[in-house]
Amino acid sequence: RPLTQEEIAHRRELAKQRHAEKLAANQGKEMTGKPQRENSSLVTGNTGDRRGEEQQPTGQAETMTSKAMKQEADNKESFIAFARVFSGVVQRGQKIFVLGPKYDPAESLHKLSSECSPTNDLPLIPHMTCCTLENLYLLMGRELEDLEEVPAGNVLGIGGLQDFVLKSATLSTSAACPPFTPLSFEATPIVRVAVEPKHPSDMPQLVRGMKLLNQADPCVQVLIQETGEHVLVTAGEVHLQRCLDDLKQRFAKVEISVSAPIIPFRETITRPPKVDMVNEEIGKQQKVAVIHQTREDQNKIPEGIQVDPDGLITVSTPNKQATLSVRAVPLPEEVTRLLEENSDLIRTMEQLNTSLNEDKKNHEINQRTLDRIKEFKQKLEQNLQGRKWRNAVDQIWSFGPRKCGPNILLHNFEGYKRSVWQCLGNTVKEVSKYRDFDNSIVSGFQLATLSGPMCEEPLMGVCFTVEKWDMCKAGEMLSAAGQNSGECDTTEHEQDEDAALTSSRTGEVCSSNEQQDSSQSAPKSPEKVSKQKGESSLADCYGPFSGQLIATMKEACRYALQTKPQRLMAAMYTCEIMTTAEVLGRVYAVLSKREGRVLQEEMKEGTDVFIIKAVLPVAESFGFADEIRKRTSGLASPQLVFSHWEIISSDPFWVPTTEEEYLHFGEKADSENQARKYMNAVRKRKGLYVEEKIVEHAEKQRTLSRNK
Repeated sequence: RPLTQEEIAHRRELAKQRHAEKLAANQGKEMTGKPQRENSSLVTGNTGDRRGEEQQPTGQAETMTSKAMKQEADNKESFIAFARVFSGVVQRGQKIFVLGPKYDPAESLHKLSSECSPTNDLPLIPHMTCCTLENLYLLMGRELEDLEEVPAGNVLGIGGLQDFVLKSATLSTSAACPPFTPLSFEATPIVRVAVEPKHPSDMPQLVRGMKLLNQADPCVQVLIQETGEHVLVTAGEVHLQRCLDDLKQRFAKVEISVSAPIIPFRETITRPPKVDMVNEEIGKQQKVAVIHQTREDQNKIPEGIQVDPDGLITVSTPNKQATLSVRAVPLPEEVTRLLEENSDLIRTMEQLNTSLNEDKKNHEINQRTLDRIKEFKQKLEQNLQGRKWRNAVDQIWSFGPRKCGPNILLHNFEGYKRSVWQCLGNTVKEVSKYRDFDNSIVSGFQLATLSGPMCEEPLMGVCFTVEKWDMCKAGEMLSAAGQNSGECDTTEHEQDEDAALTSSRTGEVCSSNEQQDSSQSAPKSPEKVSKQKGESSLADCYGPFSGQLIATMKEACRYALQTKPQRLMAAMYTCEIMTTAEVLGRVYAVLSKREGRVLQEEMKEGTDVFIIKAVLPVAESFGFADEIRKRTSGLASPQLVFSHWEIISSDPFWVPTTEEEYLHFGEKADSENQARKYMNAVRKRKGLYVEEKIVEHAEKQRTLSRNK
């Protein structure tokens, strides 16, 4: 039944009384023993410290007191898990399984006994631990009320789980319980900064603080890059500032220095444009003598690399034992989006293919996963149609970068049949000459897609096709030598000993012949050894053959990209702004200044409030919220959420080539090119060469007429 007003007032008085008693007890503790802790086991030791303090001077006593109070404040910081009970009753002191989001009961139950419970000693199982529920709390605004048990359907706080749960987990008394899917958030982490302590001795506190921040914030990502930098990846400018403040004041409690925000870009290629920068149809204008531009383009590609007019690049390995021909083609937008959405499924396919290649029979493929892979293949076939993409899906060799990205590698040469669809039962045992070095080609493709030629950013939406892979006889002998080096040596020695011996004889016969004719072969052996040394040094002066293939494939992919029109892709926010009609013009001015684009504008019925939907580059979003509030006197407030990647239409390498472009842009064409500005900023940050003129004419400007 609902409480009456008298009962509510009585309970309020009781709560106030309990609160006052708590405050009085805390003040009493502070007055009696300053360094004393809440933990009773530490009281005896602290009383001894207090006796010693009485004999110390006042200054030292004050410093000891401040240290003790600081430590006490540190101890008050604790994590409370926010949970909901779906079935049963949760009790304090109960032992329970903690199941991570990646826990799979189908793989783990056979390792556990039938009478398994959290109280027994458990074997080591990934993504599963056991813990005891120490404290249960009722979340009452700012206050926490202790509870003994909580029935199903209620929301509660659980203390003491910080050592067992990273972001989210499922608690169950049964190990057969499938875990809930992890929480998905609309905000995607996109803005990253590098963090380091101002004093190097504070590095352990910073690392510990970043671990705590990673636990406390479900949207943040904490990484350590290959360079050793500690990186925070956040959802936006406001979220970044909040994370840095928490790191300084709550978790690490040290002074930190933060790099400028690192905005990610992607590199891609497009189809050749049909109109130029002044909207004239290409091919019908009068060309001006800009021969230096074409010469510069030709000079970019070094000697020894053949470039066909249609963009096919042919490169040989340094030792001339193999030749590769690679072509780069832009992928349709639907395919790129499909690859991005199914990156987890592609990663699963790669793991299954690896286990099949290694002949691991114990890895059973889930039927649901197989159905998802078949559906993914059908969608790819639907989107890759036309003469250009005939049989392209069956020829997919790998995805990249990191074998799960939005780029594709195809093989279109004879004698090779391996593809990524082996897990569907299309396993083909390769017996061709390419089987030993195909991983080198894939590795070169992965390296090329991980860092593109413009500013070493990952590629997106590019398809590379290997149209020719020729290996000369020496290269085939290298691959054969990698497998049967011992057999080859014995047969060669056998042929040198006696020309009458046939190749069908076994190694035992060879060894007997060697013993018989040892006197004849003695004078030949020094020449033979020197000849073998010369051949090996010729092969080894460029390094291992597999390494040469990796470098050659990477080089071929890069030059294939440079033969096509290159573009940068920027990360974009969707921006939703609520504003009134009076300041609508100022909102549009701020958006256009920051390269934003309005998609939709509608008026809320019954009010004078407009809702504007726009897209804004992440690189231009810093200070956007503050500026729009200042310009509109606080009447407009934006909401930014990461949406997609978008191609920047301007060419970063563009120079005027026609008479119309010369008239419009001038000879230097030094008006600001947005894509070039972004590209140079990334190259400067990474320490790469930037082609720009600081001072063109170092002459002092002077007036001809004398100042009067």
